[in-house]
Amino acid sequence: MCRRRKSEIKPLSGILKTAFCKDNALLAAIKAADRGDEHFHLWWLGQSGFLIKWRSSCLLFDPYLSDSLTAKYADSDKPHIRITERVIDPLHLDFINITTSSHNHTDHLDAETLQALAQANPRLKIVLPAANLEFAAQRLQIPNLEMIGLNDKQPVTLDQFTFHGINAAHNEIERDELGQPKFMGFVVNFGPWSIYHSGDTLWHETIVSELREHRIDLALVPINGNDPNRRVAGNLNGIEAAALAKAIGARIAVAHHFDMFEFNTADPGEFITACQGLAQPCRILENGEGWCSEELVPNNTKPTTADCP
Repeated sequence: MCRRRKSEIKPLSGILKTAFCKDNALLAAIKAADRGDEHFHLWWLGQSGFLIKWRSSCLLFDPYLSDSLTAKYADSDKPHIRITERVIDPLHLDFINITTSSHNHTDHLDAETLQALAQANPRLKIVLPAANLEFAAQRLQIPNLEMIGLNDKQPVTLDQFTFHGINAAHNEIERDELGQPKFMGFVVNFGPWSIYHSGDTLWHETIVSELREHRIDLALVPINGNDPNRRVAGNLNGIEAAALAKAIGARIAVAHHFDMFEFNTADPGEFITACQGLAQPCRILENGEGWCSEELVPNNTKPTTADCP
């Protein structure tokens, strides 16, 4: 069982929030999760990072498991002060088949995290926008890392997972000289399941139509919003994230992109209230907390009331 304990790490602004579950306890929870066909398991690793376990395969979405941004901006006018403690050293995740990077920003393409993952997993594959392959290779400097470029036209299947690229606006939809998007979300199909990971995005004119055709079971959506005063690209806010989940018919929505950096976070209460008003089922997880698809309403029926804690 994962228990709360007081953190001993003190950032500039106070004591870090204690992870719901971390280190050996988190590893034990992941390894103990059943490997059956009927359900999949998910853990929020912080920021936009999620671990999916289905059968014996594990997939990581956009992991950021270092303090590289805090160090980079420590002496700048835009300090990235961490709010919540790290849940796991990526070197300990030695059972990962595939990871993703939705775009080139460091909290989604972190060299320190991915170098450690590749060291622990010599056969690691990374799925990322095809437009970003050259940039990622230069940043990561990981020999023999298998990098799979994805666009918004052609799906890619790796192991038991099929990836579809979804256009993302961060803050605009940007494309390379071949017309391939530089910012993407992912729809991943496996078994009977369909998961949407937004990456970083604002609402744009094709996002609903692109997603509705996939019959999304679980939507992982950002809620930190788009505040120009932060001087960084923005995302959906809680109200918009709830509306997107409802518009695409997601069976449940889970919030992300909050509780990592002091200057760029949000109160999940806005998301919960919006979901309740729309009768959109949702969950708010804490860093290191898990969730299982057995919580979904059976037989593909759509719930009529929100299911937020």
